[in-house]
Amino acid sequence: MPNTASYCVALQPICDSNMVHVADELLNRSTSTAPYAEFDDELMATARVCNAAFYETGLENLCGNGKLFFNAPREWILKPELLPPYPNKVVLEVLENVKGDPEVIMALKHVKSLGYQIALDDFELSEETEPLLEIADIVKLDMLIEQKEETIAYYLARGLELLAEKVEDLEVFKRCKELGFSLFQGYFYAKAEVKSATSVKRSCNTKVRLNILSELYKTEVDFEKVERLLMQEPQLVLRLLKMINSAYYKRANSIHNLHQAVTLLGVEKLRTLVSTLVLANDHPCRMLLLPKVLTRAAMCRTLAERHYKVDPDEAFLVGLISLSDIMLDQSLKGICDQLPLSDELYNALLFHEGKLGRILTIVISFENAKLNLASGKTVEMLNSFYLESRSWALSMLSGLNN
Repeated sequence: MPNTASYCVALQPICDSNMVHVADELLNRSTSTAPYAEFDDELMATARVCNAAFYETGLENLCGNGKLFFNAPREWILKPELLPPYPNKVVLEVLENVKGDPEVIMALKHVKSLGYQIALDDFELSEETEPLLEIADIVKLDMLIEQKEETIAYYLARGLELLAEKVEDLEVFKRCKELGFSLFQGYFYAKAEVKSATSVKRSCNTKVRLNILSELYKTEVDFEKVERLLMQEPQLVLRLLKMINSAYYKRANSIHNLHQAVTLLGVEKLRTLVSTLVLANDHPCRMLLLPKVLTRAAMCRTLAERHYKVDPDEAFLVGLISLSDIMLDQSLKGICDQLPLSDELYNALLFHEGKLGRILTIVISFENAKLNLASGKTVEMLNSFYLESRSWALSMLSGLNN
């Protein structure tokens, strides 16, 4: 029997044509074959992911108000009682190896009558698969494979929504928009090339924001100086106040000004909130990446708390800064050189040295499903930490997005 804990859970964002995060796909990837899952027992793997995501963590904690795309094997389609009980929130993905035979078509019609949307994953039009178009709402097309424009036009003429997957750069994203795609999935938003026309202004903003972070992470924080620096970024202050007064913090009395925020929050909460806002950087691409950044930071903190004798706040900071090169369009070394980091933090970030570096390496390996030598028990524990961290990250961001 296969080791059913030898998979890594992940959530990949799906955005619309304005780069607004509207949904996620729940992925389960084999630890030895990433980025594509391959299992001896696909049913068991799906069941484990479903149980962890839908029942242990909860759908709202994973994707908030967005929808979740869920890969369902043929056997699950034929047994709708196995499907997650959230028809209005779940988009059922019919895998590419499922053909449109009468049994599947009948089952999908029943599934759709329950309220689920149907997406066809990695769809290739053929005589065997065309019947699936009668039931589908969304067609997912792999953009690493050349797609014929007439076929795309055919799908659109049938009223189908098109999702471009494996969109790896901004040029492909723009091209897909021109062709009529309305949903997008891939890592184009994580590339450093994604810069706005106001790059000079953003460069100035980045310098101010790095100064804020530098002051916040000093051993002795000068709150008056932090307040003065924050006043140079009025948009940042407004978003900070919005987050502080969100439901996540459950404050009895609202905080109305920056001085109150700096005084009442305390060092650690202020560091977390301001760091989150600095990395978001008012750019849609950054907002798409932010859940990953916060999830990584929280996962580093959890590992430090439960398995390493390391300061969890330092581990959180290492996770947070580790993606700041992409978030701020600067080299990681350049950012680290501008921050008052201890040698331990500096070496962990740039060379993955020490216990903090080890924690960061484990989390990144998990994200990439490169845990070949890890035991099933270890991978299962990391899956649990990932889902817990993702839930925390989404709670944090709810105040920013609402």
